[in-house]
Amino acid sequence: MAICHEWNTIAHLNDYEGDPEARPFTRAELQRFLDYADDQVERAVKSKRKGALAAYRDATLFKVVYGWGLRRTETSKLDVVDFGRNAKARQFGRYGTLNVRYGKAKKGQPPRRRNVLSVMDWAVDAVQDYVENVRPRFGCEDHPALWVTERGGRVKPSEINARFVAYRDALKLPKELVPHSIRHSYVTHLTEDGVDRRFIQQQVGHECDSSTAIYTHVSDDFMNTALSKALAPAFAGT
Repeated sequence: MAICHEWNTIAHLNDYEGDPEARPFTRAELQRFLDYADDQVERAVKSKRKGALAAYRDATLFKVVYGWGLRRTETSKLDVVDFGRNAKARQFGRYGTLNVRYGKAKKGQPPRRRNVLSVMDWAVDAVQDYVENVRPRFGCEDHPALWVTERGGRVKPSEINARFVAYRDALKLPKELVPHSIRHSYVTHLTEDGVDRRFIQQQVGHECDSSTAIYTHVSDDFMNTALSKALAPAFAGT
């Protein structure tokens, strides 16, 4: 598997992140994708080839995209200091909330900021491990970016696309799965888990519920269960 660097990545893939119809990953597909990303780190380490740090960084990056429901550009522009504490979720330490400074802007307006609360403990563990144990090995202590390259720069959206496509195609996953699908998965999976719709809407930065509804593609099993619960009162006592 080729390792992506600034000099060998695709610079002009389609801009997927504006497509509200991009379907989410199923839970099984997402688990395969994240497991494969982790496997690339182990393979690079065992073979002692260059690129293990970049593979670890990108495996963590995809976990953060899902763990906080982010867009591709929002992810690439994160800084280390964007994580902060949440007094109501002390178990997450300094990773209890994420300040997204470059949210999708309305036409002619500056990027919209939002605070996203941490809800997935495994994602917090992953980013904490990366920040404390892996990122320092890039030798970019003075660079503000959360995702730094081996050349000392900031990871670009095109590099996220390139790594995503490489992993997706290696796994032979459907090509309709795009980077933005991970964000859709966040919305869909939280919905299936019974998380309040208004909370999800605020987390992903949608001004109206209709936008969140477009992002939600719940499974047939969820729909059947939800329908059964909805109809249960009507048939009670019959």
